[in-house]
Amino acid sequence: MSVKVGVIGGGPAGIIAAGFAGSRGKDVTLIEKNNRLGKKLFITGKGRCNITNASPIENFFENITTNRNFLYSGFYSFSNEDVIKLLNAYGLKTKIERGNRVFPSSDKSSDVIKAFEKFLISNDVKLQLNKSVQNIYIEDEQFIVELLHGETLKFDKLILSTGGKSYPLTGSTGDGYEFAKRFGHHIVPLKPSLIPMEIEEAWVKDLQGLSLKNVKLTAFIDNKRVYEKFGEMIFTHYGISGPIVLTMSNQINKYKSNNIKFAIDLKPALSYEKLDNRILKDFQIYNNKQIKNGLDDLLPKRLIPIIIKNISIDEETPINQITKSKRIELVNILKALPLTFKKFRPIEEAIVTSGGVSTIEIDPSTMESKIIPGLYFAGEIIDVDGLTGGYNLQIAYSTGYLAGTNV
Repeated sequence: MSVKVGVIGGGPAGIIAAGFAGSRGKDVTLIEKNNRLGKKLFITGKGRCNITNASPIENFFENITTNRNFLYSGFYSFSNEDVIKLLNAYGLKTKIERGNRVFPSSDKSSDVIKAFEKFLISNDVKLQLNKSVQNIYIEDEQFIVELLHGETLKFDKLILSTGGKSYPLTGSTGDGYEFAKRFGHHIVPLKPSLIPMEIEEAWVKDLQGLSLKNVKLTAFIDNKRVYEKFGEMIFTHYGISGPIVLTMSNQINKYKSNNIKFAIDLKPALSYEKLDNRILKDFQIYNNKQIKNGLDDLLPKRLIPIIIKNISIDEETPINQITKSKRIELVNILKALPLTFKKFRPIEEAIVTSGGVSTIEIDPSTMESKIIPGLYFAGEIIDVDGLTGGYNLQIAYSTGYLAGTNV
């Protein structure tokens, strides 16, 4: 009689784990609390599904920020190329975009899910949708899984791939952490990662919706420069978001101090001296205008009053009355517009969860628990995470593959 395997959680890690366990002749049941698989996959890549990244697999490790060494076996056992080949084999065409991000050619995340569903069907995986797990325990060397409304399932081996605490509407409500704790596993404290930030300065709400491209954002913790990132960001009613902000959140959430400040270099391509010369030229052109009307060539219109307030000058001051010291202040504020960190947005809004089941307690070559034989982990439930660009989904596939092939 074949080994009965239960997989709890039908996200990318659970799908890969279940499919590969089925391909090895195991009797596999995949349990998902939603009415469809891969609900979080539907919203990745702004609804297009950033499947993975096409960079060489050895480059992945520099984009993993928590416990990268734990993933060596996983990444090399089931790489980005492997997942692309798998999806291609089940009818999905893919394309590569900026930053080596891989997307479905159709730009439809639903097509990715359809390919994964075909993978499961071809490997005889039994699906249990709309089934919420209430309790798990071991009895007579079997894993007993109690579902809502009294149904009970029994398995010889169990894979927990229940996700993190981010985006709870997709089903990631942190259940897996509780199950792992009951089995004696240590949970590294959960933190939001790849998440927007709230800012103290009240003026940010006046800039809601304003996107800044080609700027440099620098973080200072306890007045020490700790990280900087070049690219695009956006102001929101509560603070800041956008690619470089999300990436920065992944870096600074590892610090205990809340004394965090930011500086935005609005003109990173220009040195202080070159920027001063540029402003001098603009001032000569708009010599008789008020300062509020003399910066249009340099800045987005909505940002101008904020900049002027930051150098404590009346916005109706004629440009020909601006002193050299005030002009230098203007240069300095354009090179380092200050922001004060208030807090991260709630973990429910994070793209991924940082923290989770301690990697010390999991065999990195099989994903089996070192505490409970026959119990395996895959995906975001584990204390591993990385930057945006397809890297976190690759973590899910690679850890899912190891769990599924070793269960």
